[in-house]
Amino acid sequence: MRALVTGGAGFLGSWLCELLVQRGYEVTCLDNMSSGRRENVKHLKGKIKVVEGDVTDPPPLQKAGIIFHLASRASPVDFKEHALEILTANSIGTLRMLQLAEKWRARFVFASSSEVYGNPLQHPQREDYWGNVNPIGPRSCYDEGKRFGEALVMAYHRGKGVDVRIARIFNTYGPRMRRDDGRVVSNFVVQALEGKPLTVYGDGTQTRSFCYVEDLVEGLLRLGEADVSGEVFNFGNPAEISILELARLVKRLTGATSKIVFLPKLRDDPAKRRPDISKARELLKWGPKIPLEEGLRKTIDYFRANIAS
Repeated sequence: MRALVTGGAGFLGSWLCELLVQRGYEVTCLDNMSSGRRENVKHLKGKIKVVEGDVTDPPPLQKAGIIFHLASRASPVDFKEHALEILTANSIGTLRMLQLAEKWRARFVFASSSEVYGNPLQHPQREDYWGNVNPIGPRSCYDEGKRFGEALVMAYHRGKGVDVRIARIFNTYGPRMRRDDGRVVSNFVVQALEGKPLTVYGDGTQTRSFCYVEDLVEGLLRLGEADVSGEVFNFGNPAEISILELARLVKRLTGATSKIVFLPKLRDDPAKRRPDISKARELLKWGPKIPLEEGLRKTIDYFRANIAS
């Protein structure tokens, strides 16, 4: 079967392309290279077809049996300068990919986000929780972009019979993250390796749950292959850690002597974030396997080599 991966040269997309190749798929990677990098898929040269183009106005593409729609900037540092691109990728881009799924009679996997839950009043978050989101806040381009994308996906499912499924992805980390993407793991690791202070926003008591990228893409593939049309699944690691604890862990694993400094809390920054993955465990037989410390060591090795080069 041929798979189309939008955003396939990005962090998650490149790992998914690699896994799909390993599982015998023919893969087309569509990416406009605005945040994705050809370097991320150079090891797949000759194994996948890389098409440079934008999901909002896609070039001619070879028919695929399954579409994984991952195209969208997801880094907090991009929310201000690239808000319109994020909104259009998740609205117009999602529409264009759904039109292809309908035309090709393909399965469609939409990469949504735990950001649809906003600053959650339910903890941990289950798929039936509607969220607590500021629709006009500084994060709204991503939060509401993903929420609109989910609504569009379900409209195509209910109105046109397209075979869809939605993945709500929680914090994911690992090699091929951008060093400047503004996410906490890459921030801490790069700061520690460069001997700079580790910057914690707020008092550090806010919590997150971190899933290693190889575990995450295995979940996406299982979702795409399972007979679960019209369903929504959380994907992440339910092991919860505070941001301050994470900073201390990164310091220990890197051997850094960096200080931890505290900066003003970011607006609308969620106080807690942890997935309930009972549904994925039951229906997809999926759960994360790589512990945080092991995954962080792999990530640190990657950034150490990247910074050295």
